[in-house]
Amino acid sequence: MIKKVGVIGCGQMGSGIAQVCAQAGYQVVVSEVNDEFLDKGLSSIDTYLARSVQKERITQQDKDAIIGRIKGTTSMNDFGDCDIVLEAAVEDMKLKKDIFHEIDGICPQHAILATNTSCLSVTEIAAVTKRPDKILGLHFFNPVPVMRLLELIKTASTSEETVKISKEFGESLDKSVVTVQDSPGFIVNRLMTPQILNAIKMLESGIATKEDIDTGMTQGLNYPMGPLALADLIGLDTLLYIANGIHEQLKESQYIAPPLLKKMVSEGQLGRKTGKGFYEYN
Repeated sequence: MIKKVGVIGCGQMGSGIAQVCAQAGYQVVVSEVNDEFLDKGLSSIDTYLARSVQKERITQQDKDAIIGRIKGTTSMNDFGDCDIVLEAAVEDMKLKKDIFHEIDGICPQHAILATNTSCLSVTEIAAVTKRPDKILGLHFFNPVPVMRLLELIKTASTSEETVKISKEFGESLDKSVVTVQDSPGFIVNRLMTPQILNAIKMLESGIATKEDIDTGMTQGLNYPMGPLALADLIGLDTLLYIANGIHEQLKESQYIAPPLLKKMVSEGQLGRKTGKGFYEYN
């Protein structure tokens, strides 16, 4: 039974994961590499919850209780009594392997270790541990408190008990859980990436404006957001990383990033997080 949750990384994804776990009633310990990053992440949680109080979605008492269930740390040793640990570090295979090797020696034997990777091999990450049966992917979507989907990625070694416990845990966070075998891009990114890349190619070729491309998808297919606006939300650097990662494994041309995407990333036009991507943001 899961009572205490560990979250490694308190950035955009990690802070969101920590928040939804605390909102669901779990005791949460969330880590960062230094106090500056940790304070920034915890502050973002406080700001989000304060906004929810203002909008009367939760009470001030609810907010105080949620914050009270979250403990920040810069020491991996604080994960020693967690029942599940969710890794939300940057998408770097060596870093993730180092993290999993370390926490495998810290966490109790019953603990499930999960990665929030969006495209890396969960099997490769699990190989550095002595508990491959308790390793899986739990891929949340940004922004975590809003997006309902949770991809559960199981390897050939992940036990059915681990899958069952993790699925129930995901549902307790009010997420719709879909299960997929460990494969490049899983479900969503494998389907989404070629669509966004094609939209970029259309813009690059002058076939249509960005506004008309996005309107075509929102009004023609009833999508809540067009592919270019979605790329800005995801982050163009993240999109490029995902496309390159899937292409490296599958070698399919539909995952080759167009020159325009590479150019925008090299120029620092990464979307909403930098204030400019395909669109400009205040």
